[in-house]
Amino acid sequence: MAQTLKFGNGTWATKKGSTLAYNDENNNYKPLPFTTTRDSIATRVNKEGLIEVVGNDVPRIDYTDSAEGVLLLENSATNKFIYSEDFTQWSSLNLTVTSDYAISPSGKQDASFITPSSGSNEHKIELVPSTQTNSQETFSVYAKPNGFDWLYLRTNINGSWSSGYANFNITTGETDLLGSGFTFSSIEDAGNGWYRCSVTFSNRGNDPLQIFSMPTSQSSSVSNGDGINGALIYAAQAELGNLSSYIPTNGSTVTRAAETANGSGNSEVFNDSEGVLFADIAALANDSSLRTITLGDNSSSNAVSFRYDNPNQITLYLNSGGVSQFSTAANVQTLSFNKCLIKYKANDFSAWVNGFKIGVDTSGIIFPSGTLDRLNFDIGYNSVSPFHGKTKEIGYYDTALTDAELEYMTSYRSLNELVTVLNLNEL
Repeated sequence: MAQTLKFGNGTWATKKGSTLAYNDENNNYKPLPFTTTRDSIATRVNKEGLIEVVGNDVPRIDYTDSAEGVLLLENSATNKFIYSEDFTQWSSLNLTVTSDYAISPSGKQDASFITPSSGSNEHKIELVPSTQTNSQETFSVYAKPNGFDWLYLRTNINGSWSSGYANFNITTGETDLLGSGFTFSSIEDAGNGWYRCSVTFSNRGNDPLQIFSMPTSQSSSVSNGDGINGALIYAAQAELGNLSSYIPTNGSTVTRAAETANGSGNSEVFNDSEGVLFADIAALANDSSLRTITLGDNSSSNAVSFRYDNPNQITLYLNSGGVSQFSTAANVQTLSFNKCLIKYKANDFSAWVNGFKIGVDTSGIIFPSGTLDRLNFDIGYNSVSPFHGKTKEIGYYDTALTDAELEYMTSYRSLNELVTVLNLNEL
């Protein structure tokens, strides 16, 4: 089988405005780069596991949850905290903030130590995000124990402080008690004893977001401090919608612009009469927004596409001449990586996801000669329905492969890989 386009799979090369896909048939290497855009700085987690800032239009190969790295493409987002790292600018009560106390997830000595004072009180820091909103928001901060095991995040939901709280064990990496006003909480391992703790909610109004360090998990905001123990914190973020990559601020809000990656390949790479398009991808949100990867011709009329379009679902489809020739969908864990592919040939279409054949059609036409000439992270043109997600690998094959080959390509190589990718727990 001839793979005429390779992208990712642990092999990455980037520069400003470009990330490399390539053809290496007969050991003759030919570049097939994606053009990438992002009109702002952004952050990524590098190979060393550290948060680093990258410049405008620099593609982000992120290693947060993959040792091989992924291409990270995100929608625009704004950190509504005007001080994301300088916690001395936050209001404090019965708590001391010591700046630049320890090494943070950036690898620099810029983490703060928050120390609750002695006695039974509320021990907190707080800051009001820059704009009032009743929309869905996510509040996050990196934390590491420094004497106390628990981080407690709180805000006022629908006029009730008692319903907007969440407890995080920053020693074991587990969530615990959660107020009824929060719709979701998560804790993510950030390496070196650090965790990113987050809560998602709506109907906050114009009240502050608060951070507490506590010795125990509890619903009450009052705890016992000793003036010695507490927690290390770094990189607070308040944003609309779901959790996204960290956006540093210092005195004003900062917006990370939306990213695009388009235009890899040409008509010599792609076969109009038969072929296979493969991708190993994960979405960033489990919702109904349209996030698409397309092999096409700068239109939606001729397209071989993967699309996240509903919660827990991925759709695979092919249009030729503006007419749907093949379409099928599979139930998947949207936020986990899914290996998916479409095989196309006249009157011979199939789709596979995670080792299973999910759809077949034995009737349909393919494309006129010279039609397929580009691979885009969108619906096929003008960055419509852009793919915001994580991509481990994309591959294109210029022949219609056998079912045995397609099953192998979309299956996992070991039980450990299956369990890890699907975020399962072995018992």
